[in-house]
Amino acid sequence: MRKTRFFGIPLLLPYLKRYRSEIVGMILFSAFGSVIDIAVPLFQRYALNRFVTQNDLGTMPAFIAIYFTAIVIAAGFNYVSCIWGMKVEVGMDRDLRNAAFSHLQTLSFSYFNQNSVGYIHSRVMSDTSRIGALVSWTLLDSVWQFGYIVGAVVVMFVMNARLALVVTSVLPIVVLLYALFEKKLVSVNREIREQNARITGDFNEGIMGARTIKSLVLEEKLSAGFAWETETMRRKSIAGARLRGMFAVTMSFASSLALALVLWKGGLIAKEQIGTFSMFMSYAQGLMEPIRWVVDAISDLITARVNIERLMKLMNTQSDVTDSAAVTERYGDCFEPRRQNWESIHGDIVFEDVSFRYPDGEENVLEHFNLDVPFGTNLAIVGETGAGKSTLANLICRFYEPTSGRLLIDGRDARERSQNWLRSSIACVLQTPHLFSGSIRENLLYGNEEATEEEIREALEMVSATELIRRLPQGLETDVGEGGDLLSTGEKQLISFARAILAKPRILILDEATASVDTVTEKKIQSAMERMIQGRTSIVIAHRLSTVRDADMILVVQDGKIVEQGKHDALMAKRGMYYRLYTRQYEDEATTAALR
Repeated sequence: MRKTRFFGIPLLLPYLKRYRSEIVGMILFSAFGSVIDIAVPLFQRYALNRFVTQNDLGTMPAFIAIYFTAIVIAAGFNYVSCIWGMKVEVGMDRDLRNAAFSHLQTLSFSYFNQNSVGYIHSRVMSDTSRIGALVSWTLLDSVWQFGYIVGAVVVMFVMNARLALVVTSVLPIVVLLYALFEKKLVSVNREIREQNARITGDFNEGIMGARTIKSLVLEEKLSAGFAWETETMRRKSIAGARLRGMFAVTMSFASSLALALVLWKGGLIAKEQIGTFSMFMSYAQGLMEPIRWVVDAISDLITARVNIERLMKLMNTQSDVTDSAAVTERYGDCFEPRRQNWESIHGDIVFEDVSFRYPDGEENVLEHFNLDVPFGTNLAIVGETGAGKSTLANLICRFYEPTSGRLLIDGRDARERSQNWLRSSIACVLQTPHLFSGSIRENLLYGNEEATEEEIREALEMVSATELIRRLPQGLETDVGEGGDLLSTGEKQLISFARAILAKPRILILDEATASVDTVTEKKIQSAMERMIQGRTSIVIAHRLSTVRDADMILVVQDGKIVEQGKHDALMAKRGMYYRLYTRQYEDEATTAALR
């Protein structure tokens, strides 16, 4: 990625516009506050020169009133600035996370295949949090600190140019140190953030895979791996802290040098102008804190630039599957669909000279493939585990686009209409069912938000899930837990089938929907499948070949390519791949039954 200037802040301008009033107010109030803080040493100079050197107390009451008023006003300015800073921080956090999450919904499967959950989670949560702090507190402090530095320098030059020159002689040292350290700090902080993303990913896997870890007794191995990752993080963090420490110590030395120079050169005016000498001492000491802050702020800005780059990289990632501008104009997008322009789907599917290669693949999975699937066809796709049976289903759903050729839906290229238009008429039931946190009813209504109680009841009866609902303590209001973990795999699959029925799809895709369930549940699902495929185009991806004997068309997939196609009897007569798969599976099932 090209190097971003100004710490990547320009990339955030579209998100900052919403808070321009608060940001302008923050800047103005913080600037006013710094002006009053700059004036404090001037009050000190006046008091020493008038009340101590000249022993004139006549203006003491007015002085106290003005000084007290200035302090109160400064406190008020700082309070209001902090309120606005908090609004900007939490607002930016919300907006960036919403934007990142929404953008993730538009990305194709290839992005999620190539990036871990931990990596994505770190972009959406950690990076946005750092950016929110950058545009609020770092900005707020920078106005005050730089305002104080500039104001103090101006006042010193007005009061005594020679002594001011001595104090400010350290500024070129600061600039030189920044130039030397900046590039290295960026690199170190980028490595630390990437390592943190890997730790987050490992932590997520440790939680999501807890059952597998315990069943395979992998606690020691995974803990050792996690410890290695955290040790790497520790070493990288120490290296970064050491570098920042060197920077901070060197900068602190430079700021302390300014105070020493004032003590050395300022003694000449101490006798006659004790107030002016005291003022220079206050400014020299007062400049130390802003300069130290500059060290931390530069480090934060450098770190935040990495966060901004990474978040913007996510936001600028384009999906492999997109709708054209003309299609979006007519049919809308996934957030603002124009359903009034959606034509009804009949369910005819045609692969026309389709070749396909996965984005991260080197060889074509399909080559000049042609297939006509008229509405109402029951198409089965079979093959060994890992043979690539899901490729056709992924193309039909437009999770991926053909590398060449066309996929026609009802006689038109699928790319001529929107992804949402197509997917609104497709229901998928996967081998590993996923339910969302919430109740069973809520999960069913994801299939059709307008479903009536009668339709829900009929859907549950069709998949033989009525007994399941009756058995649960709260029925349809039973909470399914995160990912549906409070239900068994079979129970989740039945709910997934009912949800698919409620969607009233014209195209139904069953991706090894019975592979992960027990025999009793499998029979219920097979019975439901027979009813579900009636009156719609169905794609059944199956491992158990006994479930597809009656399919209108069977495709046999091997090594990601279709090697045979036809009906069951014709394929058995050929004595090819399908014959070998079927007879071997039949023998295995017969052997298992005999041993029971």
